[in-house]
Order: sequence, then structure tokens, then C-alpha cells
Amino acid sequence: MSDDTPESLIPYDEIVQEALREVVGRVLREVEATGTLPGGHHFYITFQTRMPGVTIPKHLSDRFPDEMTIVIQHRFWDLKVEDEFFTVGLSFGGIPSTLVVPFAAVTDFVDPAVDFSLKFQANGAPSEHEDHDKPENDSPVSEPVDDGSNVVSVDFTKKK
Repeated sequence: MSDDTPESLIPYDEIVQEALREVVGRVLREVEATGTLPGGHHFYITFQTRMPGVTIPKHLSDRFPDEMTIVIQHRFWDLKVEDEFFTVGLSFGGIPSTLVVPFAAVTDFVDPAVDFSLKFQANGAPSEHEDHDKPENDSPVSEPVDDGSNVVSVDFTKKK
């Protein structure tokens, strides 16, 4: 018996990544439908700024040429969720901006209120995460809620 695992002809990693991105879309659709975040929930979303379909103001792409993290909490507007992307209005340094982010560009989705986190490999991007600054959109008006909820962590790594 050999320790060599044959290479799969089925792209399991891609299928799992797409399914997990649908979790992000579903959560954002629920926020879109109600117009507000329930309880203390809020989201940190990190995405590759150079991915096709990403639209951010020039001053942000100059500052974050590769990766950017946004916070969806108290000050956001016009959240719209489509099958392949979402748009959201956020303020950066007091300047209102509209961002278009394809789900394929998302590398991290975190809800710190309940210690929930998903990590993705951006489709077509390298698998290594670069160090980046803290989120730059205007800070929240309240502190995150620590309610002792269960921790859910999903980490899929490609086995070679």
C-alpha cells in the first residue's frame, strides 16, 4: 500500500471555497433585507483590491494596492448583494465611498461578536495572506460584544 494519494480529478477545494463564499453572501443578504445587523454582530471583510470586478475609490486603491479590510457595523449604507458580488457604502476619513467587492476577491470574513471566521483563497490570487493595516473605515461607536458564544472556526487547507 502506498502513502501517495492520487491527484483528484474533482476540484474539491474550489467547490468548498465556493460553498463557503455562499455563507458570506447569505449573511449579507439577511443584513440587506433587514437593513441592520442583529445584536452585536459586525463583520470584518478582507479582500484583494486588484481582483477583477473590485471597484474602490482611487485614494483607497493607492493606499491598499493589494489587500484591504473593511468593517460593516454601525456606519454603512446601500448594502446590495448580488450572486457574484456585493456593494456597500462606507466612510473613510469622513469621505463617503461606495465599494464593489466580488465574492471571489474575499479572503477573510470575521464576525468578532461571536468569534466566527472564514478564510478563503482568493480565486486567481496567491494563497499567502499579506500583512495589512487595521481597517480604515470610520471606527465603530461601540465596543464589540463578548457574550461567551461558541467559537466556530473553519480552516480548509489544500492537501498535496
